[in-house]
Parts: sequence; C-alpha cells; structure tokens
Amino acid sequence: MIRTVDLRGKALSKTGYISQLPRASFNIDQALELIQPILQRVKNGTELELIELAQEFDGIRPTAIRVAQADLDSALQKLDPKVRAALELSIGRIKKVHNDQVRSEKTTTLVEGATVTEKWIPVDRVGLYVPGGRAVYPSSVMMNVIPAQIAKVRSIAVASPPQKEFGGLPHPTILATCALLGVTEVYAVGGAQAIALFAYGMEGVCEKVDLVTGPGNIYVAAAKRALRGLIGIDSEAGPTEIAILADSTALPSDVAADLISQAEHDVIAAAILVTDSLQLAEKTADELKVRVAATKHSDRIRQALSGVQSAIVLVDDINQGIDVVNAYAAEHLEIQCSDARQVSTKIRNAGAVFIGRFTPVSLGDYSAGSNHVLPTGGCACHSSGLSVQSFLRGLHFVEYSRDAFSQIAETVVTLANAEDLPAHGEAMLARFEKLL
Repeated sequence: MIRTVDLRGKALSKTGYISQLPRASFNIDQALELIQPILQRVKNGTELELIELAQEFDGIRPTAIRVAQADLDSALQKLDPKVRAALELSIGRIKKVHNDQVRSEKTTTLVEGATVTEKWIPVDRVGLYVPGGRAVYPSSVMMNVIPAQIAKVRSIAVASPPQKEFGGLPHPTILATCALLGVTEVYAVGGAQAIALFAYGMEGVCEKVDLVTGPGNIYVAAAKRALRGLIGIDSEAGPTEIAILADSTALPSDVAADLISQAEHDVIAAAILVTDSLQLAEKTADELKVRVAATKHSDRIRQALSGVQSAIVLVDDINQGIDVVNAYAAEHLEIQCSDARQVSTKIRNAGAVFIGRFTPVSLGDYSAGSNHVLPTGGCACHSSGLSVQSFLRGLHFVEYSRDAFSQIAETVVTLANAEDLPAHGEAMLARFEKLL
C-alpha cells in the first residue's frame, strides 16, 4: 500500500533528499490555462455570470450570490449544540494564541530629533476562502477569520461554494460558524471564480478586496497565482501533507492513524514516515492495511498512501531523520521520539511541529489554538503559516528635526552622488537655501 525508501548509509544533500521524496503531480500551469476564461467571465460579468458558473461547476443555481443575514442566523440557530460547543471552545483557544501575535508600535530614536516609528496597520479589506469539496471546513472559517479580526481588519468577506443539497447556499455549518464569529458578508461562490470576484470586485455584488487567504483546490491556487499583484495572497496552497519523525518508542497504531488522518483529505495528499526503526516501519505498514480497510474514506486514503508522494523512509538514526525532514519541509511535522522536545529544537523547516504522542496533527487542525493554514509543497523552508501578522503591514513613519537633518545631510549627498543620482542630493541641499 505504501512504498519504502531506504536512505540508510546515504548521506545526501538537501537536494538529494528532496529528490527521493517527490510531491504528487500538481500541474498548476495547466490549471492556469483552464481558469483564464473563468477569470475573464467574472471580470466582465454580472451576478448572473456567477450564477451560471455555479450551475456549471457546482450543479446548482443560487438564488443570490450573497448569503442573506436570515440564512446565517438560521444556520446558527439550527446548529447542533454539541458542534456549537466544540466550535466555541476551539474559537476561545485560537483567539488566545493569536492575541499573543499582536505587534506593538515601536519608535527608534537615532539622535535627538530623528525618529523612525514602525506602526502595524491592518489591510483595509480581506476575502477569505473556505473550501467545500470532499469535506466541510468550519475549521477553516475559524483559522482565517480570527486572525483577521484580531488584526482589526475592518472589512471581512467569506466565500464558500454553493451546495446542491442546501439549495445553493454554502454548507450550513460554514454559515453557522461565520455567524458565530460575527461575519455578515458571505458569498455562495467557489473555485477560481471566488478568487476572481474578490480580486476584481463586481458592482452591486462585492467590493474588491486587498488580500485573499484560505486553502482550496488546484484551481483556487492557480487563480491566486494569476491574480497576485492585483491582490495580495497568503500562499498557493497545494495538497495537504504530513511527515512523522519517529523512533522505536512510537506506537505503530498512533503512527498509522496519523498518516491516514491526512491522507483522508485528498488522493494526492502526502503521508511520510521517517524512522530509524525497521520494526516500527514494518508494524506501521501492517497497521495501515487494517486501519485503511476499516475507515470511511478507504478508497481515497489508499490512493493517497499508494502514490509516489507517500512513503516509509528508513534512516540510520534520528539525526539523519532530522536532515530528511528539514529538507522535505512538511506542512505538518510530528515528532514521536523518546526525546521529542529536544529533537524539536533541531527543526528548521516545517509549517507546524507537533511534539510527542499526545499532539497529533488532528489536534492542530481544530482545537490546539495554532493555525492550520500552513505552507505546503516544501514552501515551509521560506514561508510561515497564517497569523495575525498576515493581515498587517509594517509602515515606517519618519520624522527629523532641522538639527537632526543637518547632521546627516552631507552623508546623504555623498551617497546620492556615488549612485549618480545628484537630484537626490540637491533635494537635501535645497533645505539649506531657506533654513527657518
């Protein structure tokens, strides 16, 4: 069901390790071609065009693209009390973690009368995308909305695909979670057309946004790439992935269950076990056979685990394992070792790190308090997960007095002339023509 990659006795470079663990094929260039007509239809169209697109891609014609407040209120009223309690508990934990991410204003005084103040200003308006394909993602509503609210973004819109079984509305649990968080602007639109709606805006329907965040399928990722610049984006999220670094103390049942949990998302999801224990590798493979057959989405999971993107990786020792997982830069990295916390201090590249047996990725997906919108496809080596910071911009406010200006003027003139930009220096010297 899952292939084995034997790296024992091989001291490879970062590139070498990456070559042994390819991701699933994710042809975003082809997707870019396919979505171009959709982007143009939204750019030049009206609400009717969005309804037509919903009919084509979702098999339903919403009566309106914007979800009425009455439908949001109704969804919250009908929400299963147990689900509501779980959402409220998770919301509290996510808020607690993300409140600690707020940046403070800082003023630096260089000399008397010369200051640079860095202020963190929220973007004016954001569009948050919540997928609606194989699963329902109220968790993605929380993970996107809460940091935007804590950043004090003043205008927040959510888009999620219309659903046949709910009369063209997004899934009621999505709507209920929006209502629970006080989000009133929700659109029944999915895929590339949702990103285009946010990027271009549409008169009488939706105002253009400045930033789009949230996970989605390959067409959502392609639309983000195509429209980047017109809007800011968080990332081009690819298929989900989990890597587990484990030694002989890990339980095969835990490891197998965690690999399955992420393979459940998509047939191209990646599940990687890196271990120095041949016994753990063999017993995990046996556990997978039993557990995959018994779980609900077994066909999807089996495809994901059988793909080139998934593997059990054998290494000489945990130090080599650390090199492998740092090279791979997984979206989710679990450490199930006897000294898991110490091992975690050597991790440089991962979207999020889950330490010890009782910190599975599933916890982070919902209720750990951390954010689950994380970099995929190896992007964790240069990018971070979604946070309050994602919705803020650092602006420098610079102020110099006459005396402070006079002290630095000659330096600026010298550098301007060195760059053959004399007008820059002349702009400095002009101040000395009339010193007030």
